Amino acid sequence: MSTGPTNKKMTVKSVAEILGVSTATVSNAFNRPDQLSAGLRERIISESALLGYYGPNPAARSLRTGATGVVGIMLAEHLAYNFTDPCAIEFLQGVAEVLDKAQVNMLLMPGRQEFYKEKSLEAIPERYILYGPPRDLEILQRIETQRKPVVTVDFSLPSHLSVNVDNYGGASAAAKHILEQTTGAIAVIGIRLCDSGKLQTMENQELNDKSLSVSCQRLDAYLCAANEAGRPISLDRVWSTDESTWMHGVEAAERILSTEPRPEGLLCMSDQFALAALSVARSMNIRVPEELKIVGFDGTPESKRYHPELTTVYQPSLEKGRLAAKMVLNPNDYESLVLPTELMIRESS
Repeated sequence: MSTGPTNKKMTVKSVAEILGVSTATVSNAFNRPDQLSAGLRERIISESALLGYYGPNPAARSLRTGATGVVGIMLAEHLAYNFTDPCAIEFLQGVAEVLDKAQVNMLLMPGRQEFYKEKSLEAIPERYILYGPPRDLEILQRIETQRKPVVTVDFSLPSHLSVNVDNYGGASAAAKHILEQTTGAIAVIGIRLCDSGKLQTMENQELNDKSLSVSCQRLDAYLCAANEAGRPISLDRVWSTDESTWMHGVEAAERILSTEPRPEGLLCMSDQFALAALSVARSMNIRVPEELKIVGFDGTPESKRYHPELTTVYQPSLEKGRLAAKMVLNPNDYESLVLPTELMIRESS
């Protein structure tokens, strides 16, 4: 069957007749994509476009020109989490600064399929920034079929621009520093190193794909540095939590600092975890840095507001947001970037 542009105003009914499907199938392709297979939905969308039909409502018709003036910021976590995470706040501030100047709107979107079961994520954004891989990778397929500008942050996708930081280099510097300052055991608090969704050690657990996991890149650097120093870190001393929050950090630190022998060094994959560990150590009368040395990751402003001041790996979250926004607005002017990290040695180590 061949299709082509027509001067006749196309409707759901006329498109369905030409494509040989039901009107419900055409409607679902635009409004309820979870009701169709990916292949069928993509065929209907592409063939409808050839007919000059872009959806059954004004928002969907804007797909024809992409002139919504909206950048979708897809977040890996629930929306509320990103207003408590210091790194996410800085990143979003950087994005907002650029979009404000360009007079472009921002739409925050959770990267979870459950939010789009009966809603279309395709209709409104004309381009996307993906801040971390979505929890449900099926969403990536839905975004890529739209063929809109996409910039990924903290992970990479083929054929799309990306902004990353040197996670491996930063984590390696942190591990080497703490290994030089200690002689005893080292422990790790990580973020979603596996898919269990609960606090647990990585002993006998399958790690997530490093290409989609910043945390696993950092862990790889920690483990390699420790092996090179002849002091391997046992996976029963590597803990994974579901989110980088104070509460999760406290729970992990309490378990780690109650083990025997108690670790002399603690590598934390976020400043939130490290600051929580400082609090737990204080409550257990463990002196930092005399009895326990702690290194965080992120370089958030809070890392300098506590005593002892936190040793941490600085990553430029604000600049990362600015660059991601500039890249998504003007993709032809940029190439993918890897920004440097820097170990900031302070009082906690």
